[in-house]
Amino acid sequence: MIAAFIEALRPKQWTKNLLLFAGLLFSQQFDHPDYALRAIAGFFAFSLIAGSVYVINDLRDLAGDRVHPKKRSRPLASGRLPTGVARAGLVPLLIAGGSLAWWLGPGFALVTAVYLALNLVYSYWLKRQVLIDVFVVALGFVLRAIAGVQLLLPVSPDTALSPWLLVCTFFGALFLGLAKRRREMSNAEGDAARQREVLNRYSPQVLDMLLSAGAASSVMSYALYTIWPGTVAKFGSEAMLYTVPFVAYGIFRYLHLVHVSESAEDPSQVLLTDRPILATVVLYLIAVVVILYVR
Repeated sequence: MIAAFIEALRPKQWTKNLLLFAGLLFSQQFDHPDYALRAIAGFFAFSLIAGSVYVINDLRDLAGDRVHPKKRSRPLASGRLPTGVARAGLVPLLIAGGSLAWWLGPGFALVTAVYLALNLVYSYWLKRQVLIDVFVVALGFVLRAIAGVQLLLPVSPDTALSPWLLVCTFFGALFLGLAKRRREMSNAEGDAARQREVLNRYSPQVLDMLLSAGAASSVMSYALYTIWPGTVAKFGSEAMLYTVPFVAYGIFRYLHLVHVSESAEDPSQVLLTDRPILATVVLYLIAVVVILYVR
């Protein structure tokens, strides 16, 4: 039963919370062990809160998940995890995540609380609102980026929240959200309502247009960030421009997978299983570390 509860927290989805390390990386403080430990603690705090959101969402959608071709195998829908146990487990989970978040600082705790509130509203209402659903998902990633900076402020007050971090995060996450909806529609095979209710309010043509706009916005916003005078002044060179091909390839590769692979429905799964994208992420991180930390 413990294993089923852990599975209900969807630990594979916690890869999304790695975004909390972006503030540490781009503020050029990754080589501070105490700062890195705070980022790790923040990652686990955010993951506990995110895990509780997944459990709440599964409790909310229990009836629909039981007849869904894929979701019926989830712990709650399959009956491997009793609903009473899931509800009882939420209490210590939220207490642990909230306590750790507060220990890391009021600012980080506030962002985490906003993330929890936003996702509760999403689970009960906003996920059925066309376009708003993917915008809320994108805002969830923006909150992760903000949280990554907030957890550093108590020990490094000079850490600044870059507006470019928020812009790039928003457009990148919006692209992934639209890609997920497009692949869900393809996988639904004519039964979109059974896959996800809001899919009935989308169309393949509209999603394809939005995907193209999202991909272009993601690449262009990141490219502009690398050559922006403030970025060049902060890092002391224009070398970040050389990381643009990695970002462009990653986005175009995912766009390709949306149209040819059923697994593209889950961005976290793609990150863990698609070797070209995984290699691109690793090479991108190596390039960033070399540019920012090797002199």
